[in-house]
Amino acid sequence: MAAQLMQFNGVETALFVVWLTVILWPLYYSFRHKTSFALSMTVGLLLGYLVQVIWSLFYNMGFVDLWLWEDLWMRPTEAKEPSGWITFISAGFLHSQFDATHVLGNIMVIALVGIPLEQRLGRNRFFAVYFIGLIGGSIAWFLFNIESSRPALGASGAAFGLFGAYLAGWPKDEIPFPLILIRKWPVFYLALIYFGLEVFRAYSTYGLERPSDVGHMAHLGGFILAYVTLPLVAKGGPVPLGVEDGGPSSSSEVINRLRSIKKQMKDLNSAEDPWTAQDYELPKNVRESVKSLMDSSDEPETRQAWMEHIADLANCPQCASPLGVIERSDGPHIQCSNHPEHFNWP
Repeated sequence: MAAQLMQFNGVETALFVVWLTVILWPLYYSFRHKTSFALSMTVGLLLGYLVQVIWSLFYNMGFVDLWLWEDLWMRPTEAKEPSGWITFISAGFLHSQFDATHVLGNIMVIALVGIPLEQRLGRNRFFAVYFIGLIGGSIAWFLFNIESSRPALGASGAAFGLFGAYLAGWPKDEIPFPLILIRKWPVFYLALIYFGLEVFRAYSTYGLERPSDVGHMAHLGGFILAYVTLPLVAKGGPVPLGVEDGGPSSSSEVINRLRSIKKQMKDLNSAEDPWTAQDYELPKNVRESVKSLMDSSDEPETRQAWMEHIADLANCPQCASPLGVIERSDGPHIQCSNHPEHFNWP
């Protein structure tokens, strides 16, 4: 890869820099401005695919001579070497430029399944789940094609990983999805339908006696690894596993209200914890929960979930009354339920 980069002409270098930029900038923007990682990933994948198409057009017209993408695909025979390990990840940012349905299908899943899952997990945990699915897909392809040079590419492992993670965490959530009709479907049905179809395709289309041809195993690898690891990743998260509340709301009215609240919410990254801010000692039994509140509460729903969890564990330090959480225009506040003047934060 490094040797090929040295051979780039001006047009090739410019296209490669553009490709890296359109992939990485939306992700950087997500972390810098605390916006949805799932939404930023869909933007990055779509723009990256468009650069691939432009590269193909330029290649056919003779403006570029090198075919960069082959060095970023995950080929099992080459991935055995340390120099090929990066392809376990880089392959997840590439799609066949001759098959637009491939990237569009993955983007649809990442947007429709990923956004509500991110609301359940929080951005940082969702980031971990996404890449667990991506790597799980690459590992499965590697293991089932270990002596093959056939390439793997696409975000399908990550997309299927989102189904697996959602099934493990909140199977009864209902999310809008175009399955026969565009309506809300339980995650349980969507995940099992996708998983069942992949098992059927892997077996009936190829047959398990021909592992080098089982491309669908990459999808199943992402699904299974994300499913198995979700309880560990989600441990201590803002929403308890298995809670049945219908799933994150997606109505425009609720979304607009949350956006308005988010704009006015105080940034907790530089704030003191609720007890220290009011000259009290932070109880040991809520220290971990308070740390999670301070670190990952950029969304109103996430902040409220952590505050409600803390309120269940602690009492007012002044009068020992139960703590409660109220919602205001500038976000949720945790306070003493009997005497708000005793304890009110932030």
